[in-house]
Amino acid sequence: MKKTALFVCMFMAMLGVSGCASTAEEETPTTAEEQYNQAYKEMEQTAYKTAAKSFEKVELEHPYSKWAVKAKIMGAYSFYKAKEYDDAIMALDRFIKFHPGNKDIAYAYYLKALCYYDQIESPENDQGNTSKALTALEQVVLRFPNSEYAKDAEQKIILAKDRLAGQEMVIGRYYLSQKNYLSALNRFSTVVNNYQTTTQIEEALYRQVEIYKILGLNQEAQTAARVLKYNYPKSPWTQKAESLMAA
Repeated sequence: MKKTALFVCMFMAMLGVSGCASTAEEETPTTAEEQYNQAYKEMEQTAYKTAAKSFEKVELEHPYSKWAVKAKIMGAYSFYKAKEYDDAIMALDRFIKFHPGNKDIAYAYYLKALCYYDQIESPENDQGNTSKALTALEQVVLRFPNSEYAKDAEQKIILAKDRLAGQEMVIGRYYLSQKNYLSALNRFSTVVNNYQTTTQIEEALYRQVEIYKILGLNQEAQTAARVLKYNYPKSPWTQKAESLMAA
């Protein structure tokens, strides 16, 4: 997550505004700039929920100022840091809808992807957020291939796909343990066909060999075993497949 933190910090620095020297009794901010600076200060103090509401206040009270636009994206960031992901996504959707030509639009798409990405769970759990993260990350790469966020998005896409493949493997193994061979085969074949670059592919190919052997489909088993050996000759799963075919 170090790259993500770096991108976020860089973005914050670009939008930060230097505040005036503090006094014993600070006056209540009234102008858009003063309110924005106050919200930014709250964010720096990690009072993220308070900051998010303060940024929203800038939008509401000064909707036509340049600070309102900045406040939208920073409010979304504050919600993100507070782990209020639904609020952050709604704020980012509004920003994307009404400011598609803004200089920070690439960051808005990237931050939306992070909102889903940070909620990814282990393969044993529901992968709804993983699917949404994958779609959002692919949008970053597709729309802004030359942006500073594209490379990091590509790396996160790899993990998202691996989690989706991992869930297919978890379900496939369960079906296999229940001797529901066709359902298991469908899950493993999904990995073979759709997630070939993930870490799950070697076991998925082996499981195809295993199930084809159980079903007496020796030709299909031989084909899957050859594909496994050709692509992963030194894999432990290849050795297991060879032993299984020789039995």
